[in-house]
Amino acid sequence: MISNIDLILEKLFSLQRLGIKVGLEHTEEFLYKIGNPHKKLKCIHIAGTNGKGSTCAILNKILIEHGFSVGLYTSPHLVKFNERIQINGEQISDMAIVEFMENNSEHIKNLKTTFFETTTAMAFDYFFKQSVDIAIIETGLGGRLDSTNVISPEVCGISSISLDHMEILGESIEKISKEKAGIIKEKTPIVTFDQGESIIGVIKETAEAINAPLTIIKYKDIDMIKINDQSSSFRYKKYKINLPLKGEHQIINCLLAIKITEIILDRIDMDIMTNAINNSYWPGRMEKLSDNDIYYDVAHNYDGIRAMIEAAIKYHPQKGLIGLFCIKGDKNISSICNLLRENFHKIIICQDKEKYLLSVGELSKIMNNKKINYLSAISVKDGLNILENIKKEGFVGLVFGSHYIAEEVYSEFGKHFDTTYN
Repeated sequence: MISNIDLILEKLFSLQRLGIKVGLEHTEEFLYKIGNPHKKLKCIHIAGTNGKGSTCAILNKILIEHGFSVGLYTSPHLVKFNERIQINGEQISDMAIVEFMENNSEHIKNLKTTFFETTTAMAFDYFFKQSVDIAIIETGLGGRLDSTNVISPEVCGISSISLDHMEILGESIEKISKEKAGIIKEKTPIVTFDQGESIIGVIKETAEAINAPLTIIKYKDIDMIKINDQSSSFRYKKYKINLPLKGEHQIINCLLAIKITEIILDRIDMDIMTNAINNSYWPGRMEKLSDNDIYYDVAHNYDGIRAMIEAAIKYHPQKGLIGLFCIKGDKNISSICNLLRENFHKIIICQDKEKYLLSVGELSKIMNNKKINYLSAISVKDGLNILENIKKEGFVGLVFGSHYIAEEVYSEFGKHFDTTYN
């Protein structure tokens, strides 16, 4: 029997047929119809290509542990839609989703709002009605014309920027940086890290034009203590941090969260903050699936996959890599294939059960053209079985390329991270 929430979510996901609308007009009109809840919220806005989700997760944990009621809006979800909208780690209830969709069905229909526009409005409405102290808002795509960019945040953060969604955001790193920097507001503090002259140049120019005070985290100020497949320990100025999220790139995400916290809070309790970071968790980021050195990472663009590879090699320098790989068709496959060919002993290709990602046939043609050593699997389950069977002691297994296989991956390994019951 199909439940009410199943029918509602089916209607919500059907809005994806409207595609991506670049611009804020529909979001602003929808929000006006429901009372402009976003204008009554204290917000933090985070943009970037990679790392913004991890930054939000760490920041969320720090603020919660300091006693705040914290709304968190991120995307996409891994297993369950409710993951996208949380307050103090508890996901939005099915009932709240149903109520929002039913109460606003006419607005959604008349305005032809997209999936992301509707979801963004749902998050703002929920956070306002639940009276959160502060809401952490992650952009969906880009920044300047992203639906979330209707807010007037207390502070903005920009994580790692790289080439992705070039058909929408632009074909150069400068154009993409300009779109991401579009979240910067007049006289509003902005935090980022030193990530390349062309990227920082755009961010500086944008900030200076509207008098937004800019903080840039410098690599030279980071003192690495220890890094392994369990955690990273490092010093940064007055802080000594143990971070359970894996990979050197996560250190930058952590520092971005710390610097934003310094702006938001009058006083930081060092013990509370370090404990909060030590207990931070964000699934699907070099997440160890088994004691047999198999990891899942949602990395789906060149820089994300490169960071994943670098982390795996650092943790297991004596072992080769075998990958289970699937990906959406809108990615820069050519550059990604260079990484696969240069770093993996073998690649296993597969497709998700919903057929949302590139088909095995399409991926096979790409693998052949790029001269990559690969095997084909009929499903994620079959691919995981192949991976486990061929992954000998001398290899590390990496499952990567998309958020959209998470449910299938977790199901096979008996892993569950959803502890909210509605």
